[in-house]
Amino acid sequence: MLLPQLLLQHPEAITDIVRSTPRWVAVLLGFLIYLGLSASRTRRLPALQLAAVPLAMTALALWGVLSAFGDSDRLLIWLAVWLVGYALALAATWSQRAPEGTRYDAASRRFELPGSWVPMALILAVFLMKYGVGVQLAMEPTLAQHTGFAFTITAIYGALSGIFATRTLRVLRLGHSAKEPAMSPAL
Repeated sequence: MLLPQLLLQHPEAITDIVRSTPRWVAVLLGFLIYLGLSASRTRRLPALQLAAVPLAMTALALWGVLSAFGDSDRLLIWLAVWLVGYALALAATWSQRAPEGTRYDAASRRFELPGSWVPMALILAVFLMKYGVGVQLAMEPTLAQHTGFAFTITAIYGALSGIFATRTLRVLRLGHSAKEPAMSPAL
C-alpha cells in the first residue's frame, strides 16, 4: 500500500510514523523552517551565504536519491535522471528575472533580497519528499526497484534542485553585471 493511500484510509497511522521518526529529523525540519522563514523577510546577504541554502537543498536531494536507490544496480541511471531534471528546470527558468526588488550593492558586495515564501515552499517540498520517500521505502523496500517510482522520484529531486539553483544564479548575475558601487536593480 502506498503511503498516501495508507494515510487516507488510516489517518491514525501518522502517529506511528512520527513516533518512529528519529529525533534528528525534527531538528533538521526546525532548522529548514527557520531558513524558510528568514527568506520571507527582506535581507542582505553576501554571495556565499546566498548560495548556501540551494547547495544544502541540492545535497539533501542527492542524499535522497542515494539513500533511496544507492543499492540499485541502476544508480548511475538515476543520477543521470536527476541531472536531466536539474538541467531541464535550469533551462526552463533561466531566462526569468531575479525577483522584483532584488538589488546588488557593489560597495558592500551584498545582495538585497525581498522577502518571499517561494524558498520555504521549495525547502518543504524537498524535505517532505525525502521524508515521505524514506517512510514509503521503510514500509515497502522493494519499491526502490520499481523503475517508474525511481524515475519519478529522481526527476523531481533534480527539478527541485534546478529550480533552487536557478533562483540563486539569477540573483548572482546582478553581482557580475554591476559596474559601479551604487545599488543595481534586478535585471
